[in-house]
Amino acid sequence: MRIAQISPLFEAVPPKLYGGTERVVYSLTEELVAMGHDVTLFASGDSITSATLAPMRDQALRLDPSVKDWVAIYNRMVELIYRRKDEFDVLHFHIDYFPLSLFSRQRVPFLTTLHGRLDLPEFIETYSTFPDAPFVSISDSQRRPIPHLNWVRTVLHGMPADLLAPLPVKQDYAAFLGRISPEKGVDRAIRIAAKAGLRLKIAAKVDNADKDYYESQIRPLIAANPNVEFIGEINDAQKPAFLSGAHTLLFPIDWPEPFGLVMIEAMACGTPVIAFNCGSVPEVIDHGVTGFIVNDIDGAVAAVDRIGSLDRARVRATFARRFTARRMAEDYLDVYAELANPMPRLRAVTG
Repeated sequence: MRIAQISPLFEAVPPKLYGGTERVVYSLTEELVAMGHDVTLFASGDSITSATLAPMRDQALRLDPSVKDWVAIYNRMVELIYRRKDEFDVLHFHIDYFPLSLFSRQRVPFLTTLHGRLDLPEFIETYSTFPDAPFVSISDSQRRPIPHLNWVRTVLHGMPADLLAPLPVKQDYAAFLGRISPEKGVDRAIRIAAKAGLRLKIAAKVDNADKDYYESQIRPLIAANPNVEFIGEINDAQKPAFLSGAHTLLFPIDWPEPFGLVMIEAMACGTPVIAFNCGSVPEVIDHGVTGFIVNDIDGAVAAVDRIGSLDRARVRATFARRFTARRMAEDYLDVYAELANPMPRLRAVTG
């Protein structure tokens, strides 16, 4: 198939450090190319891909402080892709609502994978304006705020099977990986580790929007807990050692997480996850197999005592069965085929 993948422009594909959506787009694109498909990736020009790269600007928006209005850049990108639409059998967007108005008025099959939260009123109003546009969710729980959309499939994220793997290192701390923000729960991770008597290593990005939160809430907590080490952002090459050395990944979120890529990154390294029961967590974690799903800090502390009972080889095997890029690509190819060759609807029999 001739497939267009349209990535966000905030990070390169793949992202150099933190970046969830762009990382998923990269895994999907590379797997589709490996399976023999003709893929064009619309992304920032500093992206690296085996597909045909169609650069929408020279560098990722995150690296360009001169940009004052990124919405204008996205509007231009959508128009440029529209002009090339007939080159493809299917167009796969990962940029939220931006393509909906224009591409709902043309005939080339398209779909939009929604990667973020949907529980904000303005999102509900916007997406509901396009009841026939085909959407893919990244977990069933993500659909709850807008269940009536034209959801064609839930496709759980995947990543290359050999990108991250267990290393034979000693496990002597708990890990927190991702982004520092109130909903990600790094404050709860610090309290869980302190109550459980565990060292905690935090490998996390601090966005500009969260710097005040970090300085006022998290930095004092770290300073007051000598067993907590803040590492900062890490890249994929650093993740196997970081995650393999952890007894567990703490994922004490407090928001409707659409997926949570760090959970499967930990699983790829054989590291079980202790996660709060929010959003997609019950769809990603097999309770008692790849980790424990808990409801509060005390439940997480109790789970720390049981984490050693889980088989790390089985954690890795579950990742290989459920969360590889090949499985994700195969799921999406099924969706592309359904959109490109829709089954005719049977007329109702009357009389």
